[in-house]
Amino acid sequence: MHDYVGPMNAPASPAQQPASTPSQRTRKPDWIRVKAPTSPGYAETRKLMRELNLHTVCEEAACPNIGECWTKKHATVMILGDTCTRACAFCNVKTGMPRPVDLLEPEHTAIAAAKMGLSHIVITSVDRDDLPDGGASQFVKVINALRRETPQTTIEILTPDFRNKPESAVAAIVDARPDVYNHNLETVPRLYPTIRPGARYYASLRLLESVKRRDPSIFTKSGVMLGLGEERMEVHQVMDDMRSADIDFMTMGQYLQPTPRHAKVIDFVTPQAFDAYAQIARAKGFLQVASSPLTRSSYHAGDDFERMRAAREAQLARVKAG
Repeated sequence: MHDYVGPMNAPASPAQQPASTPSQRTRKPDWIRVKAPTSPGYAETRKLMRELNLHTVCEEAACPNIGECWTKKHATVMILGDTCTRACAFCNVKTGMPRPVDLLEPEHTAIAAAKMGLSHIVITSVDRDDLPDGGASQFVKVINALRRETPQTTIEILTPDFRNKPESAVAAIVDARPDVYNHNLETVPRLYPTIRPGARYYASLRLLESVKRRDPSIFTKSGVMLGLGEERMEVHQVMDDMRSADIDFMTMGQYLQPTPRHAKVIDFVTPQAFDAYAQIARAKGFLQVASSPLTRSSYHAGDDFERMRAAREAQLARVKAG
């Protein structure tokens, strides 16, 4: 069962690694390649986002699934502007001094969701270390606007870590009652100093734990990228840590290097290895697991939410019957 593990995640020593040309190092395997977006649905989604002055993580982070998702009119809105105050080694969102918060952003987000007829929407943001509450109040305003304009839409938020911000920031978002609270751990603890230097692994875990403690009815979700040099047992430990924090949904996807100045891909994890990781995660008790090379936090989020909700209802029914 575990014979995939060695070559997948443990990088070979320099003596073992054959010399490779630049083209070999950057060439993506067939399973990770996607077609460039050209459909009318993609163009319509892009036009609507520009008209409402909204940013999407799909564009800013150069997501490989943008063609598929936008054709289906699925988009992850990125609030609080397009400029991040952090500079994580994996992320393609631009960094610098952000502009003032757009006061119309909550209303525009709700209008976009209503026009697209979304049954499920994902809201994420850049890090805003420059704001006293890290931008938490803008999340609250967006959630409230969505509930008002399109009450049938379920809401998933993907927040930053609100590091060094008051606990009331996260509490205010939880009290606004999104359906899913997502915060990604991104990678294993050992790689934080180089991959996610502005964050702290255990602080991120505690954030997710605090959400569940404040409102157990909210689904919690977190994800990691694979292919950064993590080892199998480290990934298993992250799974255990997530379950200790009572996280419901885990995502795992292949890291792709956005530009030459970002962290390098150490290895391309095979689809079979992703499947094996998913089996282990399910055995550890997650309500929902998404694990494949092209999996991203928001990929098929609406369908996954429905499956997760059904899994919880089945779990509660079993407890009641017992």
